[in-house]
Amino acid sequence: MIHKYELNGYRIVTDTNSGAVHLFEELPYRMLDYLEDKVPAELPEALASALVPEYGAEAVQEAYGELRELQEQGMLFAEDDYAQFAGMMKGSPVKAMCLNIAHDCNLRCEYCFAAKGDFGRGRMLMPLEVGKKAIDFLIERSAGRHNLEVDFFGGEPLMNFEVVKQVVAYARSREKECNKNFRFTITTNGILLTDDKIDFINREMSNVVLSLDGRKEVNDRLRVRVDGTGSYDAIVPRYQKLVAQRGKDRDYYVRGTFTKYNLDFTNDVLHMADLGFDEISIEPVVSDEKLDYSIKEEDLPAVFAEYERLAKVLIQRKKEGRGFHFFHFMIDLNQGPCAIKRLRGCGCGNEYVAVTPEGDIFPCHQFVGDDRWKMGNVLDGTFDLQEKEQFAASNVYGKEDCRHCWAKFYCSGGCNANSWQYEGDILKSHRISCELEKKRLECAIMIQAALAE
Repeated sequence: MIHKYELNGYRIVTDTNSGAVHLFEELPYRMLDYLEDKVPAELPEALASALVPEYGAEAVQEAYGELRELQEQGMLFAEDDYAQFAGMMKGSPVKAMCLNIAHDCNLRCEYCFAAKGDFGRGRMLMPLEVGKKAIDFLIERSAGRHNLEVDFFGGEPLMNFEVVKQVVAYARSREKECNKNFRFTITTNGILLTDDKIDFINREMSNVVLSLDGRKEVNDRLRVRVDGTGSYDAIVPRYQKLVAQRGKDRDYYVRGTFTKYNLDFTNDVLHMADLGFDEISIEPVVSDEKLDYSIKEEDLPAVFAEYERLAKVLIQRKKEGRGFHFFHFMIDLNQGPCAIKRLRGCGCGNEYVAVTPEGDIFPCHQFVGDDRWKMGNVLDGTFDLQEKEQFAASNVYGKEDCRHCWAKFYCSGGCNANSWQYEGDILKSHRISCELEKKRLECAIMIQAALAE
C-alpha cells in the first residue's frame, strides 16, 4: 500500500508497510497512477501508451526500472508484516494511569469535554486513600513492567495539590521494594500556580502540560473563570516562569485548543512561540456538530490550508534558527515506534486506565462519566478483564476503516473515545478526526523533506 501527494513543491510517496518515504521526480511519480499494488516485471501497456509519447521510451524504461528496484528492496508496495502482532496486546500489563485527582475546576472552558470540570458526576476531590489504592493497583497490575506512568488530571489538579504531593511521596516510597520507577505528569490551567508548586512540579514531574489557547482574545473567549473573566493575564507569566526554571532538558508542552472561531490558529501557535515556549500543541475541537465553535466537515479545507501555512512558517523559522516543536508535526521517519505501538496507540483500556475520585476505573479520562464503560474500582479490587480484552482488540486490524488506510501505522487507529462518542463504536473511526490526522501527517513528512535539503 502506498500514498502519494504533492505539497510545497515536493512529490512525496509513502510506503505504508515498510515505512519508507520517497521524494520522486515527475515521471516515476506519474507512473504510480498506473500501478495498483505492485510493479510488474513487464511494463504495463496502459502506462507505456500514456507516458512514452511524452517522455520517450528510454526515460520511461529507466524510471520503471527504478521503481522495480525499490520494490525489490522492500521499500515500495511492501508486504504487510505487522498483522502477525495484532494479538500480542492481549494480556498486556497495565503500565500507565490517569489519576483524575480533581473533579472540580476554577475555570469554565466552554468546550471542556469534562463537563467544565466535574465529568457530570458532581464536583469532588480525590481522597488520599483513593490515590494510594490507585498506585497499589498500578503496581499490582503492571506485572514485571519497571517504568510506570501516572498523569495527574482534572478538572484542575492544583485544586487538590496536597494530595498530589502525598500520592507522589507514596509512590516513591514503594519504588524500591517493588522494583518500579514512576514518571509523573501533571496538566494545569495555571490559575493556582505559585512558586512552591512550580518548584515541586519541576522537581517531581517528568512532564507538565500547560493549557493556553494562544492570543489573549482567543484564550479569553472560551477559557474563562467562574465569573466569566479571562485567564490569559494571570497564567502566561506563571507559565513563563515555570518553563524558564524547568530548563531545556525537561519535558513540557503548552497545549492549546482551536475552534471554528480561530481557524487562523497558526497565529496562536506563533504567539505562543513568541512568548518563549518551544514545545507547543494545539488541538481541534471536534465535538457535537450542533455547537457553534465545533470543527465540522465543511471547515476541513480551511483547516487543511492552515496546517499547510503553519508547516511552511515552521520550516522558515527553523532555517532562521527560531524553530520550535509542534506536537502534531513531530514524526520519526528513521525508526519510529515499535510494532506494538504502531498497532494499538495509547493502549486505552488495556495498558492505560483512568481512576476517578471515587476510585472507579475507566478506559481513559475521556470515558469517565459514562458508566457503561466502568471497568471496576480500586477500593474494592474489581477489574473487568473481559472489557480489558475488548480494548486489547482495538487496533488497526480490528478497525475496518484502518485496515486499508495509508496512515494506520502513524496514528495507530486514532482515539477510541472519539470513536465511541461520535461513531458509537470503538472500532469505527471518527471521520473528521481521521482526516485531520492524515493532513497533519502529510505536513509533518513534508517538513522533514524540506529541512533535509
